[in-house]
Amino acid sequence: MWPYHPHLLARPVPRYTSYPTAAEFGGHVGPADMAAALDRVGAEQILSLYLHIPFCRTICWYCGCSTGAANQTARLDAYLARLHDEIDLVAARLAGRGRIGRIAFGGGSPNAIPPVAFAALVAHLRTAFASEGAPLSLEIDPRGFDADWAGVIADTGVARVSLGVQTFNPILQAVIGRVQPGEAIIRAVTLLRAAGVGSINFDLMYGLPGQDDEALAATLDETIALAPERLAVFGYAHVPQLIPRQRRIDATALPDAAARFGQAALAHERLTRAGYRAIGFDHFALPQDPLARAAANGTLRRNFQGFTDDPADIVIGLGASAISAFPDRLLQNAKNAGAWHQAIGANRFATARGIHRSPLDQRRGQAIADLLCRGVADLDALPERDIIRERLRRFEQVGLIAWQGTRVRLATDALPYARSVAAAFDAWRNEEDMRFSHAV
Repeated sequence: MWPYHPHLLARPVPRYTSYPTAAEFGGHVGPADMAAALDRVGAEQILSLYLHIPFCRTICWYCGCSTGAANQTARLDAYLARLHDEIDLVAARLAGRGRIGRIAFGGGSPNAIPPVAFAALVAHLRTAFASEGAPLSLEIDPRGFDADWAGVIADTGVARVSLGVQTFNPILQAVIGRVQPGEAIIRAVTLLRAAGVGSINFDLMYGLPGQDDEALAATLDETIALAPERLAVFGYAHVPQLIPRQRRIDATALPDAAARFGQAALAHERLTRAGYRAIGFDHFALPQDPLARAAANGTLRRNFQGFTDDPADIVIGLGASAISAFPDRLLQNAKNAGAWHQAIGANRFATARGIHRSPLDQRRGQAIADLLCRGVADLDALPERDIIRERLRRFEQVGLIAWQGTRVRLATDALPYARSVAAAFDAWRNEEDMRFSHAV
């Protein structure tokens, strides 16, 4: 289905959920940068909120998220109390300006906290910000998800829920440290449907140790039978030098590059044949889902949560390690929970890392987003467009891209090469940079 050119995929590349990427964040920003950014928010400007809950009941070996075990009640309670303080701190700085369009909870696993604590956070957000009608989205771990949590989801009106599924295969679950019986996933979906959740997403993975086409196909078939509205199908990124917990995974059992490429193609074929629309390079959605409609009408966006139909240009991140995105800056809270606690407790923002985005950075970022979201980008506003064209010559030679003046367009069968093509626009990258994951 897709042509395979391994030399064009050999270079590790970012996922480009932002530009510049988090790899370029530095310590030259601080609380004053966050305060200044919030001060510039307009009275009616649409914002999104992201709340980071960095706890899981058990820690999966593959996971690169900033998270810890939810095994100490006092630790959870202290974190939640400080998160309420941060809500107040941000709301006070906004002083009624801005309108919240969406609220997302991620992690970690937000359902690692008690459901009553989640309800309290939602109630606080509704009163602290102008957020009436703003839809809620939530990530959950099917393990431990129960009727009490489903009840709170119904009461708070959560519209979208994403489940970390990864694989239905029990052998593969064991080798990545995420054992969850299929019955738990089915039960979670049943409870969510009964709670009125209209959009369910499954996160799935390919390229797992010992995974073959048959195992992946079986997981896809079980997924299709449960009919989630959305799917994200990620290639496992094995970077134990950056994520020490991955050292527990047997690297010798990982599929090679050709097998990974075949698995990505298998997922695309199986899901599109089942009626899902391909969204970007790794998301899928049923045609009636807002994500599919955004892709069809050209309003698809990309942010730290992946491909999205969220139109907001500003996302305010709350919690340890959360990232706030403004047009001219990206600001990350302290990753260390202690440092975050200390900052918020002292009534100051916990901004510890980030980067200011120059107008040229913003134009480059827009070109990358256009290519990934719409398959076409205009490089007219980039001074290095001739250099970019030279970098992309080898993609052009095999028919993966075509030029129309200063506009570059991906071919219909170039989807797995999208990130590699986008990397040519990235002024921060070089060919020797090996910090990132496989392109496929």
